[in-house]
Amino acid sequence: MTDWDSLRAELLSLAQADATLRAELAADGSLFQGYHPRMQALHDANGARLSAILQIYGWPGYAQVGVEGAEAAWLIVQHAIAQPALQRRALGLIQTAVRASNADPLHAAMLEDRIRGLEGRPQLYGTQFDWDASNQLTPLPIEDPDGVDRRRAALGLPPLAIELANRRRAMATGPERPPADWGARQQEIEAWCREVGWRD
Repeated sequence: MTDWDSLRAELLSLAQADATLRAELAADGSLFQGYHPRMQALHDANGARLSAILQIYGWPGYAQVGVEGAEAAWLIVQHAIAQPALQRRALGLIQTAVRASNADPLHAAMLEDRIRGLEGRPQLYGTQFDWDASNQLTPLPIEDPDGVDRRRAALGLPPLAIELANRRRAMATGPERPPADWGARQQEIEAWCREVGWRD
């Protein structure tokens, strides 16, 4: 018999470790200088543990680990960007859980957008942002941009223009800044995506 309370506590602990390290690295500015090796090591370890959990139990949804536990599981997989197989597998499991009202549709949408961006494909919901060549925070390319606000509304998200304005306003007062060399950063991202298996 599964001890769902223990699994929920473990998922919350893994997610808290992520948040704690993220805050530490953000405080000294090193979080924003590429994919920090300590952050990747934690994401990889958390992702490996979640992969083992999925193998045994399937997706830990609301019915199993509650809203907070399911959100922690999603955060872990959302951050496991160096593990394409895990993210792709988890997306299918979350989508199935959403159809059973056992997961948040927004979690499935954001993971799908993240996977698409890492694969070099346009996103659907406009949830993924990055700096552009003009040093402006901008959504990654979007498939059917005319329909994006309709798709976002179905998830309870505001229009993309409003979210973009809010993000840019928050970014203006935060520690993150555009890359010194946008072209070099794009090359680094492309090389990294190929190295870990997102792109051919």
